[in-house]
Amino acid sequence: MVEVTVTPQSSLADRPVQIRVRGLSPSQLVTLRAWLKDEQGECFQSRAFFRADGAGEVDPGLHAALGGSYSGLWPMGLLWFLQPDSLFRRLVKRDVAGSPFRVRLEVWDGLSLGTDPREQPLASCEAERWYVGPGVQRVPIREGRVRGALFLPP
Repeated sequence: MVEVTVTPQSSLADRPVQIRVRGLSPSQLVTLRAWLKDEQGECFQSRAFFRADGAGEVDPGLHAALGGSYSGLWPMGLLWFLQPDSLFRRLVKRDVAGSPFRVRLEVWDGLSLGTDPREQPLASCEAERWYVGPGVQRVPIREGRVRGALFLPP
């Protein structure tokens, strides 16, 4: 049974996570896809192609991507190379304290460039990426023409 995991499952956006896929056949070619919807409902996604090692595992921190949104050894590449489905969109988190980005990670058999709604991934999981840590207080700043926010640690 194929399994994809993100460790830790919930983390701050600037912290590294480990993505691992287990249960593949040795040397199996797979596509790892990451996607999320921002607060306006815009979809951002990335994908990378990998060949499983002799144990049937893929770890983007140890195995180089063969192509897709990036190639080479990028442990966080699936999260760093997220691109919008629509042109001229940027991934911006507006509500930094209230909710995380929920990133969906999927494993597809072979080289998958599109997502046919009739097909199902081999495995999937979800990771939370927070922009403000627990207990951090956000104080809006409005002094003259200066606008901003001060983030105070707990």
